[in-house]
Parts: sequence; C-alpha cells; structure tokens
Amino acid sequence: MEDVIERIRAAHYPDWPLMDLPDEAFLARFEREHGMTLPAGLKEFLLRVSDVVCDGPSPVTVTDPLLETHLPDLAALAWEQGVPRDLVVLCQDESLFWLVAPDSTVVVWSCDTYGLTEDRWDSVWHWARDVWLGP
Repeated sequence: MEDVIERIRAAHYPDWPLMDLPDEAFLARFEREHGMTLPAGLKEFLLRVSDVVCDGPSPVTVTDPLLETHLPDLAALAWEQGVPRDLVVLCQDESLFWLVAPDSTVVVWSCDTYGLTEDRWDSVWHWARDVWLGP
C-alpha cells in the first residue's frame, strides 16, 4: 500500500494545490450527516490521498461539496442508476461506477447494462494502482 501511496503522491499535478484531507472526526460527521457507512478501505483512502489531483478517472472526495467528485452527489447519481445502497461510490467515469463493498473490495457497475461487471479488485489500493494510476 505504501508504494501505491508514493506513486499517487508523485503523480499529483505540480501546478495544482493539494485539496483538504479529511480527518477521522470529519468522516464520522460525514457518515452521520449523509446516512452512509464508509467501508474501512475507503476511509483509509480518503484520509491518506483524497487531496491528490492527477490523471485518470478521479476518485471521490468529501471535503469540498462544489467539486464534481463530491461523494454525496455521485452516490445519488449511482443510486438513480440502480446501484445497491450497500455499495459506496469510489469513482465515476462515463457509464461506469467503481464501488466499494462493505468488505472494502472494489466492483464495477455498468450503467449500460444496469448491473455489476466481472471486474473486481481486492482493495481500493489495488484499484488505485491498476485503474487510477494505470499500468
């Protein structure tokens, strides 16, 4: 995981300021206010690297409600597409939603077929390495 975090931090656009990182108290408040339970793997991801902006499909953010990556807005959009509420949005790109399951595995929902694809990752960090950062 630490090697993925280093790669993410190294990929940050140098001309862009880092966004605000949430802390544990912020995430607890966020969960209460939005009626969501964030899987442990997603919480760790948000706490460690949700301040980075780089190429690839952009993961969700929680600290700035004006960003197009704000989790509550993407969650509402995903639910409208039929995504089960026990899956939490990690990222949306065109007709795909990458979602974090309660056990912190990552799955993909296709809006074209209104269902899950066969794609799976063992963790948010595996997804970040393979999808966000690319090969």
